[in-house]
Amino acid sequence: MRICVFCASSAKVDKAYFDATKRLAEILAKQNHTIVYGGGSAGLMGCLADTALLHGGDVEGILPRFMDKVEWGHKEINRMILVDDMRERKKLLTENVDAVVTLPGGCGTLEELMEVFTLKRLGKFTKPIIVLNTKDYYKHLNLLVEQMISEHFLRQEHRQIWQLVNEPEDVLPAIANAPKWDSSAINFATV
Repeated sequence: MRICVFCASSAKVDKAYFDATKRLAEILAKQNHTIVYGGGSAGLMGCLADTALLHGGDVEGILPRFMDKVEWGHKEINRMILVDDMRERKKLLTENVDAVVTLPGGCGTLEELMEVFTLKRLGKFTKPIIVLNTKDYYKHLNLLVEQMISEHFLRQEHRQIWQLVNEPEDVLPAIANAPKWDSSAINFATV
């Protein structure tokens, strides 16, 4: 499979996030899945790429040119695609992938996750979205989605847009068992 992974560029985060990222990268590499990610060399992004490469993985990065100019891009990955801006990056990250996995991250990761959540709600993205909830990182976001449902900003069916898992070892089974989703989701996108 081609699996898009959204994650942070911060190198100052708790070691538990690095450990989970390493475990996920090793699992994906050893099972011959291609990792498509934001192309960075620092933080969880760099950890993901470095670990996957260490285990013989195939890693494709997608990076805006302005980030490449300041040398944020990973120099050792299998393929780097340079794009004009963040919008094009997000579009290419989710094109022709079999799933999206989101690791803990900051505002960029959250933006990527919520955009793909919205696209799935509208039936424009239909693949599994798995959220790796290391250290219960996404607890409050999940509670917010539950509040959106209870206050009728989302429908009950929208709970199935993503699956939260706590361990990297649960990611591939969650992809395999994700509820089927197709373009007909547009028919129940509104509340």
